[in-house]
Amino acid sequence: MLQARSVVLVGASERPGSLGARMAAEVARSPSRPRVHLVNPRYGPPYLPRIADVPERPDLVLLAVPDDALADQLAAAADVGARSAVVFGSASLPCLRDKLAGIAAEAGMALCGAGCMGFVNLAHGLRAIGYVEQDPLPAGPVALVTHSGSVFSTLLRARRGFGFTLAVSSGQELVTTAADYARYALAMPRTRVLALVLETIRGDLRGVLADAAAQDVPVVLLTAGSSGAGRALVAAHSGALAAGDGAWQALAAAYGVHRVGDLAELADTLELFASPRRAFANGIATVHDSGLERAHAADIAAEAGLPFAAIGRPAKDRLAAVLDPGLEPANPLDVWGTGRDTQALFTECLSALAADPAVGAVALAVDLVPEFDGDASYPNAITTVAAATGKPVVLLAGLSAAIDQAAAATLRADGVPVLEGTRTGLLALRHLLHHGTAPRAPASAPVDHARRERWIDGGDAFALLRDYGIPTVRALTATTRDEALEAASGIGYPVVLKTAEPGIAHKSEVGGVVLGLRDAAELTAAYDDLAARLGARTLVCETAPPGTELLLGLARDQALGPLIVLGCGGIYTEIFSERTVLLPPVTREAAMAAIRGLRVAPVLNGARGQPVADLDAIAGAVSAMSALAAELGDVLDALDVNPLICGPSGVLAVDALAVPRWNGHGRST
Repeated sequence: MLQARSVVLVGASERPGSLGARMAAEVARSPSRPRVHLVNPRYGPPYLPRIADVPERPDLVLLAVPDDALADQLAAAADVGARSAVVFGSASLPCLRDKLAGIAAEAGMALCGAGCMGFVNLAHGLRAIGYVEQDPLPAGPVALVTHSGSVFSTLLRARRGFGFTLAVSSGQELVTTAADYARYALAMPRTRVLALVLETIRGDLRGVLADAAAQDVPVVLLTAGSSGAGRALVAAHSGALAAGDGAWQALAAAYGVHRVGDLAELADTLELFASPRRAFANGIATVHDSGLERAHAADIAAEAGLPFAAIGRPAKDRLAAVLDPGLEPANPLDVWGTGRDTQALFTECLSALAADPAVGAVALAVDLVPEFDGDASYPNAITTVAAATGKPVVLLAGLSAAIDQAAAATLRADGVPVLEGTRTGLLALRHLLHHGTAPRAPASAPVDHARRERWIDGGDAFALLRDYGIPTVRALTATTRDEALEAASGIGYPVVLKTAEPGIAHKSEVGGVVLGLRDAAELTAAYDDLAARLGARTLVCETAPPGTELLLGLARDQALGPLIVLGCGGIYTEIFSERTVLLPPVTREAAMAAIRGLRVAPVLNGARGQPVADLDAIAGAVSAMSALAAELGDVLDALDVNPLICGPSGVLAVDALAVPRWNGHGRST
């Protein structure tokens, strides 16, 4: 498909402005000069009436035909042994998409679309699109795969400092997926950055991301919509919290993927990664010509978690020697004073910061507006510094609408990235600094087959957790008042009484949890109340020591399988909805990084007089849940530990809910 030497254009047309005419014109502009066969029964030679009349087995067929003709034309392509096809149409007729997928799959054809814009392979020189695009297209190190045709054309036309090896509008991906295109792109020698704009996960995306990480190819990901993770798992907190973008979050964390929030951040990040320069320190330095904009940038950087480098005495001395009186030699740096010797001043300040070993990247943070007096001090200064250092040196503009496009083009031609927004540019710098720092997930996890066999048919959730190394409170089931009293006597007061009636997932919401029962009288009253309101089946539990409450669970994603969920627990689970989602297997290192990234982390560390939690024990519990997912993920839809009490002496599971998977016979597997 992507290196086609022979192309059949079904629906090629001579009518100006039509899809068939644009398609034919664009393929004809392909530098690779493929053999082209035009098919349309309305015209005479050189047009052919049918695909069957093409004198060779085509590599690629482009279908510019109405939806009601798609199935017949794709079948005709399959009959002549065509190896691939592009379906531009939306294929919205009932059952049509399934029919197209079936035809292509049976014939072993790759299929781009339906509902796509096609693709351009700049490294090979093939244009397989159905609309007019600039010629030549911008070539460079970025490979783009997007579900959105609009994003496809927008990025091809963006006046930015990057170009493409391959750009694919994959559409509905009836057969060939984003993962397939991305894997091809990774094998292209010129691909240094992979850009993905996706709505859902299809194919072996996980394997492709692992390959990209192994090759040290940055992956920049913009997602829209939901992966559908856990939508059917609302019976468990873990499933509800993993919904939305939980699967994307897990993939990004596992493979060091750089997630961006919008197209502006995507473009800035791609421009930065398209440069071969990488940061080898964890702080940035910025030079400003405005005190307010310096403070504004500092605010945004703090919000984004982007550190400014702590510069050393040599850099401060160099700065102090050239700054006007009253200006502080600091980072971030406000340079503007009298405005004298602008080029020399900014060159020296940028050079001093670039020479500091704590600085990973340097940004000249000015607006790059048109200078009506012709002054080129800023571009000259940054170009000089960039040529003298191997560190990333960028122009950080505050407002894209005010940028002097001619000056920006000159800087980009000289290898200086121009980032077109303070927020998006700083976020792009954060991606650059963080690249390669994510913990690497192991390829697989060992399986304890004997332990799996013990639990494959289900059982007591607390016993299950203990077998996997997660401590739990002592708990005994009681179905009568006397059994509850006997259980409490064995456990020791004070105790907690909970309803254990099937179908009640969130006990606290129905008044099904009674804490701090100090003696038999209080337990009797509590049991009688629960039995009358909710049912006789209860659980008598020991009282857990004080600590911070977390949620730890397992939830199933349709594409990725079991995911690990960690977040704020107890009654605040849905209120705060803070969670991180991890892709098993999860090492202790990755678990610790996830714990420290939670907003509740300061509480775990003893903020406001709270008991300091044993973070290593929490990480151990996360790793244990990962082992459970590896061994029982195929028989559980969700497992919810909430709360997990985290204190100085370790962790303790206080409540647990397991949601088994169901087979086709309607019973738990």
